[in-house]
Amino acid sequence: MAAPSYQAFDARKEIMTTTAETTRPATATKRELAEAAMRRSWFPVARIVDLDRPQTATLLGTNLVIYRAGNGTVAVQDRRCPHRGGDLSKGEVHEASIGCPYHGWEFAAADGACARIPSLADQGKIPGRAAIKTYPVELRYGHVWTVLEDPIRDMYDVERWRDLDLEWLAGPKMDSAVGVGITIENFRDVAHFPFVHKVSMGPSPEVVEPLDVTREGLDIKMERPLNASTGEWAEDGDAMMYYECSAPGLATITYDYERLGHRIVAGFPCPVDYETVVIFWGVANEVGYKGAGLDECLRVEEMVYREDLPIVDGIEPREIPWDAEVQEFSVPADMFTLNYRRSFVELMNRVKDDSHDYAAV
Repeated sequence: MAAPSYQAFDARKEIMTTTAETTRPATATKRELAEAAMRRSWFPVARIVDLDRPQTATLLGTNLVIYRAGNGTVAVQDRRCPHRGGDLSKGEVHEASIGCPYHGWEFAAADGACARIPSLADQGKIPGRAAIKTYPVELRYGHVWTVLEDPIRDMYDVERWRDLDLEWLAGPKMDSAVGVGITIENFRDVAHFPFVHKVSMGPSPEVVEPLDVTREGLDIKMERPLNASTGEWAEDGDAMMYYECSAPGLATITYDYERLGHRIVAGFPCPVDYETVVIFWGVANEVGYKGAGLDECLRVEEMVYREDLPIVDGIEPREIPWDAEVQEFSVPADMFTLNYRRSFVELMNRVKDDSHDYAAV
């Protein structure tokens, strides 16, 4: 579909209007809807490469433990032991369970049910309700993904990558003092390149050409040529960049070099809370890629991220002002990020349009 114009974005107008005949009255703020939508969307919580020992994550205030059991099952579960509150991430991983470091209670990796209480002579007397909440798991793009509540969107699946044989390398986690929306917008903004990325990208034009942006549902795409400059990638030559983004938390660039093949950088922030994220990210090369290896691609892309962080962490407010609490102005260079906001609003509308009561979300 054709991209909307870059006219001022007002989430209050973009959120679905309701009528007494079709839907219940809207009582939630847009911020509340955004957080509810994220609780029902997929986010990464650990790097697969780190699963040799239990990992921790906090996703929208929920403390999690992530581990691979001896039988290969990867589990994402509540971190707190329901016996006396021990931290399961400090416990021992068994063949099909994880044990609490405090009293040794074991919980099944498959469903969180208490599988063993060492102090009980009769294991048949394990309290029937003794269990930890267990969340869905997807292993993709070098990371472990989960969702806190009933999903309102599918797990991310980038169509452009389906026919590519890719090798992934996960980058180091990075903390950032802004929300998911601000983080994704930074990933996909192009007007900041000449000011923030002088070292990694070399000189970039300040004037942004008309952007070819399209949106279909939750997915936004843009094609943009990369002309070799004096930055870190100058020797690789020209390429076509395919920007793709999907609400709420996936942003990617696929570089297509005529003489080298395909390489990818992808970012997916995990919301610790509404206004703080841990940035999970990674790079991928097509098998047979003739350019730099994964380690070198990771090094340069990390340079780009670390150039962004001190600037982004100073943005106010710390998340997209969905309730118009501050005034913003937009120009044509903001076309991609404006369409990202519209896709996020569509996700919010799925929450409003769901059959469950909002209060139960």
